[in-house]
Amino acid sequence: MKIGLTVWNNHISPVFDAAQTLLVVDFEHSEIVDKKYVPLQPGIPHHQAGSVMAQNIQVLICGAISEVFARMVTASGIQLIPFITGGADDVLNAYIKGKLQTRAFWMPGYGSQRRRRFRGNFKQ
Repeated sequence: MKIGLTVWNNHISPVFDAAQTLLVVDFEHSEIVDKKYVPLQPGIPHHQAGSVMAQNIQVLICGAISEVFARMVTASGIQLIPFITGGADDVLNAYIKGKLQTRAFWMPGYGSQRRRRFRGNFKQ
């Protein structure tokens, strides 16, 4: 399985739309097999989303994301887990262990109203 995390200074990038780096992690049986960093081109929605989709990831973990990008990502079949914050390694380990849903990883101000909107896509 491949997952992507938008990163900045080894933390989840606060805004997907402006993210410049995607960490692509390939793991099998809860073990990381490969990690690579892929540059993104922020500012142009089709380029940004296209760069993410080109990595053949199944899950995208990111901070805040605009509706335009969210629709592009989910329309391509990628599971979107938005409004996440924290160190990239901590977030990755929490996802692998099925513990990413805890409030510790939610962006500040991200309450139940917004969580409901993405509930269908927030599965591990």
